[in-house]
Amino acid sequence: MPVIGKHVLRNNLFVAPMAGVTDRPFRQLCKRMGASYAVSEMVASNAQLWKSEKTMRRANHDGEVEPIAVQIAGADPAMLAQAAQYNVAHGAQIIDINMGCPAKKVCNVAAGSALLQNEALVARILEAVVRAVSTGPDAVPVTLKIRTGWDREHRNALTIARLAEQAGISMLTVHGRTRADLYHGQAEYDTIAAVKASVHIPVVANGDITTPHKAREVLSITGADAIMIGRAAQGRPWLFREIGHFLATGEVLPPPRIDEIQQWMNEHLQDHYAFYGEFTGVRTARKHIGWYTRGLSGANAFRHRMNTLDSTREQLAAVNAFFDAQKARSERLVYVDDESGKHDTPPDTDRLAA
Repeated sequence: MPVIGKHVLRNNLFVAPMAGVTDRPFRQLCKRMGASYAVSEMVASNAQLWKSEKTMRRANHDGEVEPIAVQIAGADPAMLAQAAQYNVAHGAQIIDINMGCPAKKVCNVAAGSALLQNEALVARILEAVVRAVSTGPDAVPVTLKIRTGWDREHRNALTIARLAEQAGISMLTVHGRTRADLYHGQAEYDTIAAVKASVHIPVVANGDITTPHKAREVLSITGADAIMIGRAAQGRPWLFREIGHFLATGEVLPPPRIDEIQQWMNEHLQDHYAFYGEFTGVRTARKHIGWYTRGLSGANAFRHRMNTLDSTREQLAAVNAFFDAQKARSERLVYVDDESGKHDTPPDTDRLAA
């Protein structure tokens, strides 16, 4: 089983940090559905933002299943070190450094995957954060998430991986694309395999893992210690259960029944509303509802109507009415997988995984 510092994980299925998606309710749901590890949405290293409502909510880990991993983002070594210490003081048990996010608003301030252009700065950041929280009897492991490079002419994942190992990074996650690729094209599993072969720390493969068969294939091709799944779990958190079962038995689970999805979604929404409150909860839940209902009969019309509802009570009632109608049509969710015969409609690609 994968080990991060003193934390021994029960399996090798991880949830990727995604801005606006992997809040505490979603992370908890994915862990209940079979993931052993989930990283929070990224927290800015700028101390002036720590008291903002958004940052304070992202730093809320009340009742969260351990280990608690928090991703930090920024470009200044001292500020990132301070951010790591702040989050450890507020419950973080693992600190993850974001050098993988391709979003313009992140890269424009030289953070996220933009850092891959400056290897000397990468080394200073890694050393500063590790020194800040990963030494002494209460050491907290530091992990790193990267892409394969800035663009296809400047792939430097192997160099960054060696810098990470030298700095004392405990685990490295590689999204198999360059920053310039965003989410287009095929993930570079050969590059992830080369990274795995070049270092002795655990390496996690990320990118385009959408089915149990693809998960097994990626683990085999890359030799990675674990896989990290982001967009494919949006509206489909049971993917972790499906992959875990397939890796353990070689058997493909049947698609979930409509009533199962309805139950899981109700649990998710209730937790979501409690976490965000009425006003924000009903609005931030809309994207999750859209993902859950994607591909179902009448989903487009339902989403348009659902987006006009302004109370959690109305929203929850509408969701349940929609799923009750679905149950009258079909017992199970029906979908097709070119590899195994079963999988969901491909997820939307407009969400940014860090």
